[in-house]
Amino acid sequence: MDVLNLIVLLALFTLLSVTVFALVGKKRVEQRMDDPNAPKSSLAKDSPGAGAVERLDRVD
Repeated sequence: MDVLNLIVLLALFTLLSVTVFALVGKKRVEQRMDDPNAPKSSLAKDSPGAGAVERLDRVD
């Protein structure tokens, strides 16, 4: 196997792996967004408790 073929094969495998990882992550995020019982992000305005800004204000 030529070195050039190996580099092309590794590049294509990397692109495929990153694409699959992104698609799986996208599907998980969409499922979480559709779940009404999922906890709110601490960055959300309507999250329960202190948000990120309030916590950072308390840091000395």
